[in-house]
Amino acid sequence: MFEIVGISSQALLGQLVLGLVNGSFYAMLSLGLALIFGMLHIINFAHGAFYMLGSFATWLLMQWLGVNYWLALVLAPLMVGVLGVMLEKAFISRLYSLNHLFGLLFTFGLALFIEGTMHEILGGISKPYSVPEALQGALNLGFMYLPTYRGWVIVFSLAVCLTTWFVVEKTKLGSYLRAATENPALVEQFGINVPLLITLTYGAGVALAALSGVLAAPLYQVNPHMGVNLMITVFAVVVIGGMGSLGGAIITGFMLGIAEGLTKVFYPPASNLVIFVVMALVLVARPNGLFGK
Repeated sequence: MFEIVGISSQALLGQLVLGLVNGSFYAMLSLGLALIFGMLHIINFAHGAFYMLGSFATWLLMQWLGVNYWLALVLAPLMVGVLGVMLEKAFISRLYSLNHLFGLLFTFGLALFIEGTMHEILGGISKPYSVPEALQGALNLGFMYLPTYRGWVIVFSLAVCLTTWFVVEKTKLGSYLRAATENPALVEQFGINVPLLITLTYGAGVALAALSGVLAAPLYQVNPHMGVNLMITVFAVVVIGGMGSLGGAIITGFMLGIAEGLTKVFYPPASNLVIFVVMALVLVARPNGLFGK
């Protein structure tokens, strides 16, 4: 095995895998944020709370109802997505005609309410659930052993991200979504229910956050505040990629996850800062983000 400046290949590849795993979560969460902002023009500060709710929903389904991981992987995002649809219809739909600041303040308050409520109901202690039996162990790749669950997270997240991008950018449904944000009155003339389309878009963005939470819980454990620190990083990723750019969110999420992982190898103290340094540089050179319009 090779060595770089005294750093073993195992350490380098291990951090690369960890960076890809973190990048998977950054990409999925950023994609949900970009989808909501690009289509609804709402800065959804409650995204981290929905990420946490996805983890808690899975934990409750598995621990209390005996649901297996694979079914919970479908049910938990669906449940949180329905909650998002209800919140959009009741509250968020009233904010579209107002300044972006109102949406930001409302979703920030919503995040605090959700996190505080979950803390009161279930306490602040982390609640683990185990990796499903089929995804336990490690794969021998010849040059390293890859934990099976981490490999699953990377592959599944990439598949979800690319599928979402394809639906929005390359299908008729996606064209309706984009047109509805630009000229809703014209789209309604074609018999399309624009308010329903917007509501479902918000629900889909929220469901992506919840799906990330389902994948993350076996690695990071479940607690009411698990989305707080992560969302600061995810907002930085969205800004770097370009607000509303789905492709930018995916590419930037994975790239910055890798950059963060490699920084931990060469200069660990900077690993928590590298994303924000990149954000500052991008904002100076290209205020709209790398892929923003």
